[in-house]
Amino acid sequence: MKYKQYVSSCFSLNGHDHSWLYTQSYSVLGDYDEDTPPVPFDGLAHLIIYYHFRLCHNTLPLPLPLSCPGKPEKINLNEAGTESKPVTAAARLFTHQMGQSSSTVSYSTNQFLISPEPSDFTDEIKIGPLTDYTDGIPDECLACIFQLLNAADRKRSSLVCKRWLRVDGQSRRRLSLNAQSEITSYVPSIFTRFDSVAKLSLRCDRKSLSLNDDALRMISIQCESLTRLKLRGCREVTELGMADFAKNCKNLTKFSCGSCNFGAKGINMLLKYCIKLEELTIKRLRSVNYGNDLIVPGAAALSLKSICLKELVNGQCFETLVVECKMLKTLKVIRCLGDWDNVLVKMGNGNGSLSDVHLERLQLSDIGLGAISKCVNIDSLHIVKNPECSNLGLVSVAENCKKLKKLHIDGWKINQIGDEGLMAVAKQCPDLQELVLIGVHVTHFSMAAIASNCRRLERLALCGSGAIGDAEIACIAAKCVELKKLCIKGCAISDFAIEALAWGCPNLVKVKVRKCRGVSSEAVDWLLRRKGSLVVSFDAIESEGLDASGSDVVGQESGVEFPVMGGQVVVGDGPSVSNGRLAQFRAKMGLFASRNLVPRAFHRPSNHGDSSKSNL
Repeated sequence: MKYKQYVSSCFSLNGHDHSWLYTQSYSVLGDYDEDTPPVPFDGLAHLIIYYHFRLCHNTLPLPLPLSCPGKPEKINLNEAGTESKPVTAAARLFTHQMGQSSSTVSYSTNQFLISPEPSDFTDEIKIGPLTDYTDGIPDECLACIFQLLNAADRKRSSLVCKRWLRVDGQSRRRLSLNAQSEITSYVPSIFTRFDSVAKLSLRCDRKSLSLNDDALRMISIQCESLTRLKLRGCREVTELGMADFAKNCKNLTKFSCGSCNFGAKGINMLLKYCIKLEELTIKRLRSVNYGNDLIVPGAAALSLKSICLKELVNGQCFETLVVECKMLKTLKVIRCLGDWDNVLVKMGNGNGSLSDVHLERLQLSDIGLGAISKCVNIDSLHIVKNPECSNLGLVSVAENCKKLKKLHIDGWKINQIGDEGLMAVAKQCPDLQELVLIGVHVTHFSMAAIASNCRRLERLALCGSGAIGDAEIACIAAKCVELKKLCIKGCAISDFAIEALAWGCPNLVKVKVRKCRGVSSEAVDWLLRRKGSLVVSFDAIESEGLDASGSDVVGQESGVEFPVMGGQVVVGDGPSVSNGRLAQFRAKMGLFASRNLVPRAFHRPSNHGDSSKSNL
């Protein structure tokens, strides 16, 4: 097989659609091994040259290495404190005449550059004058190019020359650091280089000693542009450190902390000085769990729009803050001990801004749901594993919150919420677009009401309900004309439900069928043939592997994801079900004369999920 020596390469502007065309010229020089790639470039070189010519609206040939057709030669660039990493030779195309020191790059680029326009395509290519083709790119455009690179490529690119190092540091907006105590001595140098960081994440594992108040204080002084901060496992940060940080970072708009040791006083200082704070997330804050200190609203009460409280023993200390934030739009309370009915009763009176509410595993009853229903502008509601919530509370929500668009209910299979509450939702909430029912005992009556009245329903998930059968799915297929995504998990459906989906739901694009023992892979194959553009995720399980109720659906997996695999069925590990019913189905449809089924991608379905995550 012949190999080709690249002799010229350039981008040209297409006058018709203003796109850039990449052209190459070759000269056949000899044979090459099939394992040796003839293209000597890496993606970084192509990306930078592409944007160079696109931004400058000019056409120039690309300088290419003479090492073709061999594999791209790799070099080692040593970083301080890290192992040397390989970098392809194409990165060296841009290092000439950039003023780098010998400690940064210690090689010559002459042997890797060729003249832009060789005089003879058949003779030996001569080396021409060396040019820095990135010299004309403004720093702002170079920063935009860096933003398109992944973390590893961007880190290596910063070592090419001093200018790239400077531009990379000045253009960094997000930074995530391992917040161990050893980082304290490096804080000044880190934030001298990255002086424009607006979003900072500091994480420390449980077995390590985290940074302390001094380090956090230095960060707050040097990061003048900081607007978002996330602390995870920073157990050495105390209330004094939080006070100093809040005084220096008054432009903070988003704060999140988890598994830290500072208490209510630290949060109060943050609410006092950070007057622009909009989002507050508190998770597993240990010192808040003890003592009688309360969280007071402070100046941030006028700007706070989102509050998330998770796994707090003494979550009621945030009661005053939740009640006094009149601009609050999002409230999430997850696994926090204490009686939350009183908090919601006080909050529900007069808060017209609240639109998104998530209540999970709380001591909450219909009284709390009735109170939250007074916030008439709620359009998204999650009621997850609250055993004291029943149809009565859901009816109250439906009658008052008529703008509801998203409703997620995890009934925990205790039959407290069923047809009565869902029929009220169907009657009072015609704008419903997303409905997720997990462990809720629903029948044909409520499903028919929802399918008939909620004509804008686009996303539907039915999980762990033995009452959902072929009739309910057929009703959905016939009446939910706007439905785009459907998830059925652990329900008593058969191949006839799949057949109904094939003839209904004209806008359906994604379907997920899990742990439904009555559904065969042949039926799913036929569904895919009937709707070729449909994306289907399906696992075939043994008949005795799961009862019709899908007992393990709610406890282990409530997240519903649709893998993007156009034209394929995603099938799980279990063997497909085959019995006499399938033969009847094939005979009825008359479409299974051949056993040649579409290709499948096999994977093990995940059994991990968080009920607080979106199901669709």
